[in-house]
Amino acid sequence: MKTNGAATTRTFDEIAVGDSASLTRTIRYEDIAQFSVLFGDLNPADLGLPGTLAIRNMLGGVLVSAILGTRLPGPGTVYVAQSLQFLRQIAIGDALTTTVTVREKDAATRAVVLDCVCVDGAESTVMMGVAEVIAPAETPALRTGARNEFSPPRRERYEQLMARCQGLAPAPTAVVYPCSEASLVAAVEAASAGLILPILVGPEARIRALASQSEIDLAKCELVAAPHSQAAAETAVALVKSGKAKLLMKGSLHTDEILAEIVRKDSGLRTARRISHCFIMDIPHYEKPLIITDAAINIYPTLEDKIDIIRNAVDLAHAFGLRKPRVAVLSAVETVNPKIMSTLDAAALSKMADRGQIADAIIDGPLALDNAMSEEAANIKGLSSAVAGRADILVVPDLEAGNIIYKYMSVVSGADGAGIVVGAKVPVILTSRADSIRTRLASSAVAVLYVHATQPSTLTER
Repeated sequence: MKTNGAATTRTFDEIAVGDSASLTRTIRYEDIAQFSVLFGDLNPADLGLPGTLAIRNMLGGVLVSAILGTRLPGPGTVYVAQSLQFLRQIAIGDALTTTVTVREKDAATRAVVLDCVCVDGAESTVMMGVAEVIAPAETPALRTGARNEFSPPRRERYEQLMARCQGLAPAPTAVVYPCSEASLVAAVEAASAGLILPILVGPEARIRALASQSEIDLAKCELVAAPHSQAAAETAVALVKSGKAKLLMKGSLHTDEILAEIVRKDSGLRTARRISHCFIMDIPHYEKPLIITDAAINIYPTLEDKIDIIRNAVDLAHAFGLRKPRVAVLSAVETVNPKIMSTLDAAALSKMADRGQIADAIIDGPLALDNAMSEEAANIKGLSSAVAGRADILVVPDLEAGNIIYKYMSVVSGADGAGIVVGAKVPVILTSRADSIRTRLASSAVAVLYVHATQPSTLTER
């Protein structure tokens, strides 16, 4: 028997010599980075990759362990011994199929010996060896909903946001220059989820040809012709100003092109506020969505800029249902230091909030990243704060710091980051080729919630 499915238990009596189970996994940068952090092995080996070769090859042993612990024999197995030989190093991008096959059984001890082999996509052997386990005598009773503390964390914050969109009218959305497969798919996926009504703005023949080539159904999409990316951005902004579109979604043009039309003084979508970007993060083991702002638009924001950045993020949090979000204004340290300008800005913003100049939020700073997100870290440093360890919003000192935080969370922590631009007359959905379907839908859901919260009279319920 051969299996490649979900976790099941095979008792000793149910196992026969020759039974096998397999697991296929493509090794990602994140896998190696997280494993390196877990074992404290952060030394680059070659090509700037994290972890030594030994750490990378240990991933092969983890794949074997995963099969033994979840598939053959499965939950209830006791690991006894393992001997593996690595024929070449495991590398990022390897599509590895690991197979264990029962070689022999011992009824007296319930010991099972299994041959282990791992091959890459070209069927070349990467690793081989032998493992010995004690198979369970009976299927273990698992509590409904029980979680092992070492199991992968549940990430359901985006699903909760999308659930809040149920019953809301889909928002007519001008999709600006969707001339790549990723951008066109993002619009169609959001339409299929009932979040938006796409108005595709760009060269019609090119968009239809792309849809045909990629087998993308445009039945739910309206097309508005525009010869090139700049014209598409101009037309999309005009659709918003006319009231036909309530949202913008970036297609395959450069972000600067669409932002240039939005901030244009005479014909754009400017408001009294400075526009800013928000990443809405779904982070494993963090109990709620976390907004990071601004990590994409404002490079070195002034104190005045940060007031608008905070107000934009607070309005977005209100759309999620947070009446008084907790805002952590970040710096390198949690004490005010005249030599570090970001600590002075943070202190001023906190005092402004105390005096009601920034309303409907609890703001504290300066806070370092650790004590903004960890109550334990805040307690160790003796911080008395309503925000420390419970932040809903992180306000970064500048774009460089924000971008580093966002990418670290994405790569090392496995977080997802949905993104929108706020501060204009309508929000702008930003999607990337690297975004997962889940992240794309979350970006659209966030924008839909925002527009329903800020412009409820312009949309009707389903």
